[in-house]
Amino acid sequence: MSITFPAGVIPLNSPFYIEKTTIEKEILTEIQKPGALVRIRAPREMGKSSVLLRMIHEAHSLDYRTVSLDLKQASQSSFNNIDKFLHWFCVNVALGLGLEPRLEGYWDENIGCKVSSTLYFENYLLRSIDSPLVLALDDLNLIFDYSEVVKDFFTLLCSWHEKSRVLPMWQNLRLLLVYSTEIDVPLEIYQSLFHLGFVAHLDSFTLEEVMELVKLYELNFISEKDTKLLMDMTGGHPALVHLAIYYLSQEKLTLMELLDNAPTSTGIYGSHLYRYQMKLQLEPELATALKTVINSTEPVLLNPILANKLNNMGLIKLNQNKAVISCQLYQDYFQQTL
Repeated sequence: MSITFPAGVIPLNSPFYIEKTTIEKEILTEIQKPGALVRIRAPREMGKSSVLLRMIHEAHSLDYRTVSLDLKQASQSSFNNIDKFLHWFCVNVALGLGLEPRLEGYWDENIGCKVSSTLYFENYLLRSIDSPLVLALDDLNLIFDYSEVVKDFFTLLCSWHEKSRVLPMWQNLRLLLVYSTEIDVPLEIYQSLFHLGFVAHLDSFTLEEVMELVKLYELNFISEKDTKLLMDMTGGHPALVHLAIYYLSQEKLTLMELLDNAPTSTGIYGSHLYRYQMKLQLEPELATALKTVINSTEPVLLNPILANKLNNMGLIKLNQNKAVISCQLYQDYFQQTL
């Protein structure tokens, strides 16, 4: 069995994908509803794009049309203003449907780019297909840095979602929005779009799922006790678990060696930890709040805004508004560095 380094999206044919059965079924149920809007959210490296890939595949099996746009593919200049961004957006949706863009027949500066793009979808794209369109936007958080663009774009998506309640044509548009919770969302943006639709939050692996992954890698030398140690260190974080099991499968280090070096800058999680370290250095209030959690032997009641940010980053878990550290990795590493 060929084993490749775990990075990025897990391919459809990979034997190492752990199905998120419940949440995937819920998403699939939602996108079959007229005018659906589904938001897949989680911290980075939690498997959002891998779930999206499978939802697009399932939509194909329902004979739906699908277009998946990754905002990482948009050039910097596409975000200069809302007109340029909507040009990029509309052209790429058309091409994804195998249609000629033909924007010139619908774009009118006298009515503005938002109305133009609405007419373009209504009178061209949606009329050119005879089945629902699942339109997926991955890495949506990349647009958050462009305040004027994101405000107009999210308002537009809201208006399209509202149209689906009264106009049958718009009921064929099903939106799948994928974004990282690590990015701070300004209140006006949150209120414009992030209170709508079905929210699919991806969680960490359970102990049983980690044990299943160990079996898939055929690591017979890893016992249930060993798996629990790995679970304690990583908290079941999908990317961290996959990475550990990959290194163990290469037999270049033992589990004890891996665990001993894990909470260090030279361990296999060095780059992962460094990213968080940089974020915390830029936001001292967050670092102080996290340090409070680390130094406490009991769940801690934090400032709600700081608690929400740390939770969205995946560094803590909240239970009845009280915070505990997510896993031993963060406890040991940040106890040394904060």
